[in-house]
Amino acid sequence: MTLKVCVAQFNFVVGDMVGNARRIIDAAHKAHAQGAQLLLTPELALCGYAAEDLFLRPAFIDACDDALKQVCAETAALNGLTIVVGHPARHVSGMARREKSVSVSALFNAASVVTQGVVRQTYAKRELPNYQVFDERRYFVPGQAPCMVAVPDADGHIVQVGILICEDAWFDAPAAELKAAGAEVLAVINASPFHTGKGGEREATMRDRVLAVGLPMVYAHMVGGQDEIVFEGRSFVLGADGSLLGRAISFEETLFEVALRRAPTGWVAQAVMDPPHSQEADLWHALVLGVRDYIGKNGFPTVLLGLSGGIDSALVLAIAVDALGKDRVRAVMMPSPYTADISWIDARDMAKRMGVRYDEIDIAPHFEAFKSSLALEFAGRPEDTTEENLQARIRGTLLMALSNKFGGIVLTTGNKSEMATGYCTLYGDMAGGFAVIKDVVKTLVFRLANWRNQHDPYRTGSEPIPERIITRPPSAELRADQKDQDSLPAYEVLDAIIERYMENDESPAQIVADGFERADVDKVVRLIRINEYKRRQSPVGIRVTHRGFGRDWRYPITSKYRA
Repeated sequence: MTLKVCVAQFNFVVGDMVGNARRIIDAAHKAHAQGAQLLLTPELALCGYAAEDLFLRPAFIDACDDALKQVCAETAALNGLTIVVGHPARHVSGMARREKSVSVSALFNAASVVTQGVVRQTYAKRELPNYQVFDERRYFVPGQAPCMVAVPDADGHIVQVGILICEDAWFDAPAAELKAAGAEVLAVINASPFHTGKGGEREATMRDRVLAVGLPMVYAHMVGGQDEIVFEGRSFVLGADGSLLGRAISFEETLFEVALRRAPTGWVAQAVMDPPHSQEADLWHALVLGVRDYIGKNGFPTVLLGLSGGIDSALVLAIAVDALGKDRVRAVMMPSPYTADISWIDARDMAKRMGVRYDEIDIAPHFEAFKSSLALEFAGRPEDTTEENLQARIRGTLLMALSNKFGGIVLTTGNKSEMATGYCTLYGDMAGGFAVIKDVVKTLVFRLANWRNQHDPYRTGSEPIPERIITRPPSAELRADQKDQDSLPAYEVLDAIIERYMENDESPAQIVADGFERADVDKVVRLIRINEYKRRQSPVGIRVTHRGFGRDWRYPITSKYRA
């Protein structure tokens, strides 16, 4: 007895209900042709995840309802196939007895079970996350009842499949209730944002869940980029003993097939097995997917960036080319009087390696013009960060002018270490539309650059980043003989303090107790605190850690708290 399950690990687009419905319909026809009895779509697949305040618009929910009707109508002839569709719903199964306690405007994060063109059941997610990037309690009310689906297998025998939605599977009760009700298999539909290490954490937690209830699990996940978050796919199937029986390829669309067979010893499964990746490989693919989908889904024809000859802009250029191809990427070198000759040489070298359009615009005349215009106002005052920021703002203005004239979006090149400490210039290097490495600290920038030089996942045919860009001491080159470490702790120290304080909420006292110098900790914490006003004005960027500057980080600009 075999139950064949297909997972539509697809890249659904927020707000494209018609297009998303078409993807589900096409997947259903393909799954049916391949002999599947059950098709799982990801959480909220019909409208895309996450639609945020679009969920508050009645017309948006109406459009979701219409799209579900479209799925039903165009899959009615697929006898023997059960489809689980993730979508927002106003009404769910098992809530009638609670009508008086549920608002007429209540909305549920739901999964509808469709067979032969009819919605047989609609299950409402019970555990609504409200942490990190999640804000589901703003939009949804929790469900109350479990959902079991009777699915005939290939021989006509009924298999009881228990349905869960994402967060439900991170808690004991929902799966335990399904087990008590007679479930034989757990099917979990998900939209679980990527961050480093999340894939392993997810599989470990699901392993605990199946061990607790003694049931196999098919975990259906979304893939794609949506604004600042990325979904990496990596759908999988676990045996009742917690063993990993199959894993879909990460960061790519696929119709993941799982053949569950009832054996004397319990359920066994056959599926493809994508091997585990290194942290650097996962990060690279996440950043590439994030760029590709942000640019593609928003309809930008091209991208451009300032290429300085330094490591950050070099990394962003390599990511952009891997994401979009060389013909959609433009690099602009904008030297100032402080730009070293090797920066020119290395920028030209990298642009040639990548095959992108490369231009040079000397900002020295503009810089001198600004200084001349301000000479009377600045009389008697020495040059300082004001003149450094002028150079950055000239570059930002030039890039934005090119963006306006030719329609490409500017990719900013600042990293997380700079965003944390304010070593970035408002309306200068922060000017742009998408911050590719906003959540990548400097030490990780170097690791990713080295990884990309050793691997060619998108078959560009070259080692993209000149070795000297990686090995030379980092400098903003905004004054003579400038080095980053002139005013910051060593990046190994800086990034460790950022991780502990910003990502893990450790106090300065805890960090010092672990061996860090008090002066370094106090300086970094102060810089993080006083630069909140800058971060509020920064472009959206790709989240790759469990806490990035964005929806994860909601600190007040005005605050007297100092610990």
